[in-house]
Amino acid sequence: MKLQTRKVLDKSFTGMGFMSIFLLSAALIMVLAPIFARGIGAFVFRATSEFRRLDNSLHGRGSIQAVEAETRLVQDAREPVYRMLAEFEAQLDAGNVANGDELYAELDEIRNLINRLLGPRPGESVPVLMRDRFGKTRWDKARETLHHILYRETWDYSDPTKMGVQVEVPRAASFKGTALEPLFPYLENNLERMLRPRLTLYWGFLFDESHDAHFFGGIWPEMLGTLYLVFGTMLFAIPIGVIAAVYLTEFATQGKVVSLLRTFISTLAGVPSIVFGLFGLAFFINTLKISSSKSVLAGSMTLALLVLPTIIRASEEAIKAVPRTYKEASLSLGASRIHTVARVILPAALPGILTGIVISMGRAAGETAPIIFTAAVSVGKPLGLLETLNQPTPALPWNIYNLATEHEAVDEIRHVQFGMVFTLVLLVLLLNLAAIILRARVSKKLRG
Repeated sequence: MKLQTRKVLDKSFTGMGFMSIFLLSAALIMVLAPIFARGIGAFVFRATSEFRRLDNSLHGRGSIQAVEAETRLVQDAREPVYRMLAEFEAQLDAGNVANGDELYAELDEIRNLINRLLGPRPGESVPVLMRDRFGKTRWDKARETLHHILYRETWDYSDPTKMGVQVEVPRAASFKGTALEPLFPYLENNLERMLRPRLTLYWGFLFDESHDAHFFGGIWPEMLGTLYLVFGTMLFAIPIGVIAAVYLTEFATQGKVVSLLRTFISTLAGVPSIVFGLFGLAFFINTLKISSSKSVLAGSMTLALLVLPTIIRASEEAIKAVPRTYKEASLSLGASRIHTVARVILPAALPGILTGIVISMGRAAGETAPIIFTAAVSVGKPLGLLETLNQPTPALPWNIYNLATEHEAVDEIRHVQFGMVFTLVLLVLLLNLAAIILRARVSKKLRG
């Protein structure tokens, strides 16, 4: 090959490499940017007076005197709303409103929306569900509810050549000339006085327990459960994976049996994760009965099997990359084979082994299918260390899926879902960063 041709090819491949890195980085930014932008909303948002009242009631945060003083102010601003509702209801009962029967149903809808916006009126019976005891705790959700109060969604079928078009009709038109007509401009103009929004940094999202199916509170049980599963997985997978790699590279006689074992390991790496979950349920829980039902222990052992092929293959390659002269020098000085592996080969291969561990930690933290059957529940309390042996736990991957697909009011708690995704991504990044720093220190120490 001519020198000029080789230079052209080198520049072309270099350019393609840089272009690949650029495209990969752009794709990563496109995926992570919306997650970070919306996930940060779980921590930083405009909290209403209802949020501060709730936070004080549940966690004792803030001054009770300040909360009570603010509650009195917002109740004064809300009193005209209740008065207008009562006056209009009196008009309906007296039969002084045209189309009264039709407006009764709409009045019930408006009253329910106002209760969702402002919470129950003081003196009313306390609702059973916590979500009904307080108004909107977030300003963005309060404005959405206000919009539903001001406008009624309906369908326009006036054009027979087209499908129905959804339109919004102002509710005020239906109540023109009644005592309820001033309600709508009052709500629109005085919503801030009635809820007093304030920019808030809510670190409790990480460290508080959830209440009322994630309508309120934080994600501490899910975070703790994810950490338990990750570290439990590594506790089982690392020793078994490294020992298997050492055996395959240093002690096993290379032949058809070892080649077959490597084929099995490679095949396991491609098995769908849901299969590992079913195997964990059938083997660890139903056969070995390591716990009576789901548990962190069963989930960790199942995830350990899932990441084991990655750790074995990464460890094998790291051990093979150690210069052969290290082993020969150690043996020539009289060291045994086991001593050579433990004191010479493994320390030299440690950076490569840590690379496999880093990849495995990220996968274990993000897997959902294996823990559905073996470890995860939708809601639960934070577990103590001993409780992980026989108790299931909430976990970020499973709860993200659960909130997105099965929660009865997913649109109301969308910020919690994005906050969980943001936290999970950040947690995986931090775990990987810690492992990368450890790997760099080990490499530096080995280089002297």
